[in-house]
Amino acid sequence: MKRSLITFIFAAMAGIAFAASHQTKEAKKEVQSGEVIAMTKALFVSDVFDFEKSPEWKYKGNKPAVIDLYADWCGPCRMVAPIMKTLAKEYDGKVLFYKVDVDKENELASLFQASSIPLIVYIPVTGEPQLFRGAADKATYKKAIDDFLLKVKE
Repeated sequence: MKRSLITFIFAAMAGIAFAASHQTKEAKKEVQSGEVIAMTKALFVSDVFDFEKSPEWKYKGNKPAVIDLYADWCGPCRMVAPIMKTLAKEYDGKVLFYKVDVDKENELASLFQASSIPLIVYIPVTGEPQLFRGAADKATYKKAIDDFLLKVKE
């Protein structure tokens, strides 16, 4: 009886360890695959900016980022979402794309003073983030990414 209980506990622990490593690999794959990543407060604090420890903006990332603050019930937000997905694929490896559900992440919405949505936050590697309020077309977002985040010269 003891032996089977110990075997069960060992198997359960191994399964948990495998699942945790698989989730970590999936999360890293997601970041690298040109997808829009769902942002939580914990992810924001660890990868973007730890506003709990410092009042002064200091971006933690090594690639520029775009954060789309949205809500499922918002019509203009639903129009912006597929554009962000397309841009995430186009700028894969150059720019990180995140989305923040303002209904679930009130603290992040407050941090960016998201009084209206969609709200797009452009975060350069150095310097202050810039906010763009309201929906726009793909060309407008591309221009902001190229000019502000990547400083592409035509």
